[in-house]
Amino acid sequence: MIKEVNVVVEAGEYNNNPGWLHTQEDELNLTDLSTWNKMFSHHSITAILAEHVWEHLTYIDGLDAAKLCYIYLKPSGYIRCAVPDGYFPNTDYQNTVKVGGPGSEDHPAASHKIVHNYKTLSAMFETAGFAVRLLEYFDEKGEFHFNHWDEKDGFIFRSKRFDPRNQGDKLVFPSLILDAIKVL
Repeated sequence: MIKEVNVVVEAGEYNNNPGWLHTQEDELNLTDLSTWNKMFSHHSITAILAEHVWEHLTYIDGLDAAKLCYIYLKPSGYIRCAVPDGYFPNTDYQNTVKVGGPGSEDHPAASHKIVHNYKTLSAMFETAGFAVRLLEYFDEKGEFHFNHWDEKDGFIFRSKRFDPRNQGDKLVFPSLILDAIKVL
């Protein structure tokens, strides 16, 4: 029986996905082919989880990272990606997640390079060859959309169901979440 390889990229101190390989940027840099080659063979990964990682890359670097992920994913493998949602209609949230963050160099958003919406993030992964399934997102009218997803396929803490800030009918800190599936 072949063991599935599931990878969390830039996991930080979180271990929300037991049984997955948790990596940090210094060991697996999304845009550095040499770090991928040290850890994996082509077409060897079943799933990649990136929770609030892609907003720290420019659009071009994000596209390059998606292309590298495509090389290392098995056919029908996927990336579950969550980023701040550029269409969430809340001024305080947008000020917190904006490019460069809210002003403090110590703030986690200080290194944000882009704020994606469902169109930009989908287009980036589609350009890299993926089919996209949107899971949680806001549209241009500020309306929230949710398509059921199984947390066993990649747990996203900053989501409607799991972030305690988002209990009840009011979303306080949502994420734009999608699955990008490798197609041949």
